[in-house]
Amino acid sequence: MKVFLGMSGGVDSAVSAYLLQQQGHEVIGVYMKNWSKNLPGMKCPWAEDLADAKRVAVKLGIDFRVFDFEKEYKQKVVDYMLEEYQKGNTPNPDIMCNQEIKFKLFADTAFEQGAEAIATGHYARTDGKALLRAKDENKDQTYFLYRISESIIPKVIFPVGDMEKPAVKALAAEIGLSVAHKPESMGVCFVGDANMRDFLAEFIETKPGDIIDIDTGEKLGVHDGAIFYTLGQRHGLNIGVGLPHYVVKKDMEKNIVYVSQNLNSLKLWTNQVKLKDVILRHGDDGRHIKARIRHRAPLVDADYQDGILTFAEEQKSLTPGQSIVFYRDEICLGGGIIEA
Repeated sequence: MKVFLGMSGGVDSAVSAYLLQQQGHEVIGVYMKNWSKNLPGMKCPWAEDLADAKRVAVKLGIDFRVFDFEKEYKQKVVDYMLEEYQKGNTPNPDIMCNQEIKFKLFADTAFEQGAEAIATGHYARTDGKALLRAKDENKDQTYFLYRISESIIPKVIFPVGDMEKPAVKALAAEIGLSVAHKPESMGVCFVGDANMRDFLAEFIETKPGDIIDIDTGEKLGVHDGAIFYTLGQRHGLNIGVGLPHYVVKKDMEKNIVYVSQNLNSLKLWTNQVKLKDVILRHGDDGRHIKARIRHRAPLVDADYQDGILTFAEEQKSLTPGQSIVFYRDEICLGGGIIEA
């Protein structure tokens, strides 16, 4: 089978190429050039990643191509992220990248060029119909994949989904791949090692505003832009010593960040949340499911109906713009985005 594999320059997609080869597939490695812009003090690592991906392709003797999606990526992922931050939300651009770029634009382009299937180095699995959690629960990436189209799932292969990360790195070293010991990329896909605050400051004009104790109404300090703060955040507030303060509310119109020292504040905890843009696959009714409120968070009992997700137990710091993902056993059913 002719398989187009997204190669990021990392170890997971490199080992995926080897595994697909071992299974007898004709593998075409593809580097997606999504972002190449350098920002002050922030060098985009795309050229190094491309070189690493090429080296792996040469080592394995597979065809290699570059798909330039930079224009579409800026429109579909970066602009979306900036708009959400300006609304006071905290979006997850990696989820949008998977939905719009890797499993839509990349897939469409690959199939136009003769692919019979696409593959990536994500830690996830499929049974040919449904998206399933990875074998390595600590690395499971279905949280970031929940928005991909149900129709694409039968045409997707996740070669490392049945492996644990240490075994993937050991295999890469064993077969002599140059990326075997390459450090994992952390943070948002296109920001690299840069601080999200620095990245946003390059694109969005911000101004100082008040930090106010929601319980007393007292002004405690000044922030440098409400967009930089997330509900539940307690670091980076710089408002003195003593018990930590937590961000419990933001007023974007007045540019005010409200905080509280009360960890049990009703503003931080809830057993119900309103969701938008909800996806539910396989005709599931969303009743008596498991939910994950953030990547690597434990699965919790929940019930979804008519845009409202109700938890069996109260949850802390549910942040508008972030996603909650639904599961039934190993199956990733979909999920939705938290509304303000």
